[in-house]
Amino acid sequence: MKNEEQERSLFGISLSTRPKWQQFLICSSGFFFGYLVNGICEEYVYNRLKFSYGWYFTFVQGFVYLFLLYIQGFTPKQMVNPWKTYVKLSAVLMGSHGLTKGSLAYLNYPAQLMFKSTKVLPVMIMGAFIPGLRRKYPPHEYISAVLLVVGLILFTLADAQTSPNFSVIGVIMVSGALIMDSFLGNLQEAIFTMNPETTQTEMLFCSTVVGLPLLIPPMLVTGELFKAWVSCWEHPYVYGVLVFEAMATFIGQVSVLSLIALFGAATTAMITTARKAVTLLLSYLIFTKPLTEQHGTGLLLIAMGITLKLLPENKHTKRSSNSSASAKIAKPASGEEITLVENLGQDEEKRPLV
Repeated sequence: MKNEEQERSLFGISLSTRPKWQQFLICSSGFFFGYLVNGICEEYVYNRLKFSYGWYFTFVQGFVYLFLLYIQGFTPKQMVNPWKTYVKLSAVLMGSHGLTKGSLAYLNYPAQLMFKSTKVLPVMIMGAFIPGLRRKYPPHEYISAVLLVVGLILFTLADAQTSPNFSVIGVIMVSGALIMDSFLGNLQEAIFTMNPETTQTEMLFCSTVVGLPLLIPPMLVTGELFKAWVSCWEHPYVYGVLVFEAMATFIGQVSVLSLIALFGAATTAMITTARKAVTLLLSYLIFTKPLTEQHGTGLLLIAMGITLKLLPENKHTKRSSNSSASAKIAKPASGEEITLVENLGQDEEKRPLV
């Protein structure tokens, strides 16, 4: 694949020269670190401090991203794609972030987290329609995604019984975020596939620059811009939490883009689901919430879905590598046979007629 040949690195660590398992481990570690910190900070700000301003917080986060990219030395002169490439991507990116963060005003963090965990199914479905991808997945991968959805339903129903912060409005918002997520990962993968020279920093920079103005209309329509400004002005320490969260999320975002470039959107969605399960357990441990048997059943189904997704892929990979190795061995043998036949034919021609 072209994007496998492209030289890629993550915060100065070369990825292209390493085997696949090391690439996976490095990218996943950065992703897990960034988003585990993000999850803890989000729950602290939304559910403990009661600051539910998703659009505004996404707006602040964008400026932190741009500052970190500037420190890394990225400039628009390094771009290899035109700005118009990132218009659709920026719209769904900012919409997803804003709706995801805003939904925490109506859902408690574990319920929102489990909804977002099901995004692997819409990502897989949408991958079949995105130009430049047109991906098809085997039936067992759809079964694994269904197990995730069933696990979500069981967990959410249990969560609605044990936690008061559960609202239909929140479900609608997080469902909208899921729809945008189904486009997001596939659009990112399509850009990496069609132009392998695209870097993770370029994609994050351009989608942030194009996306920030798109956040202003919803902030003005909902009145969130002025409410959030006043609240954060009265409690300035919130900005400290937001900046710290954005810095951690920046590490997670660049790591996710590396995973998409190297392994694809659907595989990355499964990895993000595993992260959400870990974050979920940490949420219950840190914030001391009741965990019922129904919660455990939901988590078990999610684990089964992840296992079903990963195990057949490993077998398929081994089978493919064995087949390719056999092909490499067989090719010289067939070449030798052809040469032998040609030599025999030449000898026949050179032999004098009796």
